[in-house]
Amino acid sequence: MQTDLISNIDKLHTTALGEERIRRNLCMDTDDAVNWCRQKIISPDSRIIRKGKNWYVYVNDCIITVNAHSYTVITAHKKTTKNLSCP
Repeated sequence: MQTDLISNIDKLHTTALGEERIRRNLCMDTDDAVNWCRQKIISPDSRIIRKGKNWYVYVNDCIITVNAHSYTVITAHKKTTKNLSCP
């Protein structure tokens, strides 16, 4: 299913603080968290749901939250209720 989010994937961006938050929440060691999110969003395994003003992308063990109007990645985190720390 083609969503507005996938149709506008080239508009995906985040703030400096958002980039830091995504890397921290997912224990990532990458310089480009937005590109990582972009690849996860267009993955055939992703499930995209719009609730109100945000898109929620469920893929693998992650949830990526994107503002539906500005295409700003707000946050991304692991699908767990436990508070995990990075190794």
